[in-house]
Amino acid sequence: MTAQETTELISIAVDAMGGDNAPSEIVLGAIQAAREGGVSIILVGDPESVPAELAKHDLDGLPVSIEPSEGVVEEGEAPATAYMTKRNASIFRAASAVRHGRAKALVSMGSTGATIAAATVVFGTFKGIERAALGGPLYGLAPSTIIMDIGTNLDCKPQQLADYAALGAVFSRIVFGAEDPRVALLSVGTEAGKGNTQVKEATTLLETSGLNFIGNIEANDIPYGRAEVVVCDGFVGNVVMKLTEGIGETMSADIREMMAGRVPDVEIEEICRRIYETTNLPEAHGGGPLFGVKGVAVVGHGKAMAPAVSRAIQTARTTVALNYVEQAEAELNRLRGAVGT
Repeated sequence: MTAQETTELISIAVDAMGGDNAPSEIVLGAIQAAREGGVSIILVGDPESVPAELAKHDLDGLPVSIEPSEGVVEEGEAPATAYMTKRNASIFRAASAVRHGRAKALVSMGSTGATIAAATVVFGTFKGIERAALGGPLYGLAPSTIIMDIGTNLDCKPQQLADYAALGAVFSRIVFGAEDPRVALLSVGTEAGKGNTQVKEATTLLETSGLNFIGNIEANDIPYGRAEVVVCDGFVGNVVMKLTEGIGETMSADIREMMAGRVPDVEIEEICRRIYETTNLPEAHGGGPLFGVKGVAVVGHGKAMAPAVSRAIQTARTTVALNYVEQAEAELNRLRGAVGT
């Protein structure tokens, strides 16, 4: 079954207060997603500002409802403290809606730490997963390649990297249709034995994992799609992501400067838009799924505008419709048996 084949409306709890442009862009993005179809929306947020934003739009019978919350977890707040002191904040209320069956997935453009904390505490993690990981596709650079972790766990044990490989392989198979996803470790050379202790020990685990492990690749291999799943710790993954975004921004600035007055502005901006979409990792899907938790949570960029919010909601819908969580847990258990952990 594909996500397009299911006719059921999948309920998505959206943190309406999370992100730099909340609640206006979050509400607009949710409405756009509802218009595309396939989802019903629960906007979790302030009982005054969210209805006020909704009133600006013609809902025309769209399946959009509101669940009131109290407070917001700001970027930089300690997630554990926020969970204890702001239990009714929008992100935690949205996670609760999933836990209690009112929604099938959570989407937030707010504090990444708070979203991870909410999903981890409220949903729980798969057996043996110490901490969930963020990952996502590389869109225009390598649209069928997933890189993980991209910033959640700065230091990873070798077993964690093997776990991420299994979780990413399932996502690649069921979402992108890769029959036997190639899995690679990101390292400083492609030769066997290259890399730090972490990479070398993870290699030993992956060689007996039963996954289609092809060894190491280097960062310059990623845009060529030489692996469907690229595994690294969150420190390396976040550096790759931010460097890619920075290159795109620099290229756009140079193009604007070089072509100013020679090419119509509208054409210049179209070129720059395509560069942005090619080099901005979260842009295609609006956000990345949180891997390793017993529920679907999609974490978006804090600066997201309505189109990215809408895409994040549809990413959540697809992940639910394809039963990713159940399949990922089964694959993780199989991997543990294969490597004897």
